[in-house]
Amino acid sequence: MMKNEAASIFRPERDPLALTFLVFSGASIMCVASAVDPLRAANRIAGKTLFDWTIVSAGGEAPVTTCGLPVAVAGRFDPARRSDVLIVVGGFGTRLAATPGLIAGVRRAARQARAVGGIEAGSWLLGAAGLLEGRAATTHWEDLEDFSARFPGCEVRPDRYVIDGPVFTAGGASPTFDLMLHMVRSRLGMAVALDVASVFIYDQARAATDAQPLVSLGRLDGYDARVAQAIRLMESHVDRPLPVSALARRCGVSARRLETLFADAVGETPGAYYLRLRLAAARRLVLDTTEPMADIAARTGFSSASAFSRAFAAAFARAPSAMRGGR
Repeated sequence: MMKNEAASIFRPERDPLALTFLVFSGASIMCVASAVDPLRAANRIAGKTLFDWTIVSAGGEAPVTTCGLPVAVAGRFDPARRSDVLIVVGGFGTRLAATPGLIAGVRRAARQARAVGGIEAGSWLLGAAGLLEGRAATTHWEDLEDFSARFPGCEVRPDRYVIDGPVFTAGGASPTFDLMLHMVRSRLGMAVALDVASVFIYDQARAATDAQPLVSLGRLDGYDARVAQAIRLMESHVDRPLPVSALARRCGVSARRLETLFADAVGETPGAYYLRLRLAAARRLVLDTTEPMADIAARTGFSSASAFSRAFAAAFARAPSAMRGGR
């Protein structure tokens, strides 16, 4: 779909918008809710159906979300069924579910739609269908590096959500809520959007172009901004860990002071937290990719595969190879 083939849906318009949500097992229930519920609230506030959606799955069965809750669907995804907007909501395993037939179906449905969206791992299916070629897009921060390598023709951004003509993508549950609120605001006006936000007691404190954080700090900034700064430095240097002294220097404090700040705010030393952050990143790569252990070790800052394996086993009571084998 070329940039000039469909008018943007993010503009003032009060005609009903028909949306198809293609949901995959392994998606987050929060992503599904963040995509659908703001539209439900907008309809209620407007007093009429301005967003008319249908939820489907690839095979017609109820997709099971990561928390074990199934999502009721209207049936099987039908590429021939006309819809203004197709939104793919994906998660763990969506890449593996992208069969040639499904990819062709998404491509066909997108040609007929005014817009197409990818939520979290749903972006992978859009990319596989060739819908991101020459466009900007995002996906969940865990997958940005692999996503960029898989789709070199796409301008991959670490933003919370990206809108590029008729194609939009969001990196996770909270950015999806932001995106849907933006859709409501663009189409129905600020007053309706504020009422929708009030329904959920929601304060939108981030812009679309804000980078997705590796660590969601929540209210940690309220304790000491230098702790937040140190954590951001850690997450941007997972592959080549910075010494605590270097972290402290960049944060404008002594190493001893940084230790104290971390003890007060986080309850552990900067070194212990940094190691845990790197091991958490390694665990995701072990479970969600087929990368060799030596490559994972290098990507998470370990000097060798053996050193990585020892640290991993100490943290998770299982060797990385055993965890991957057992899933």
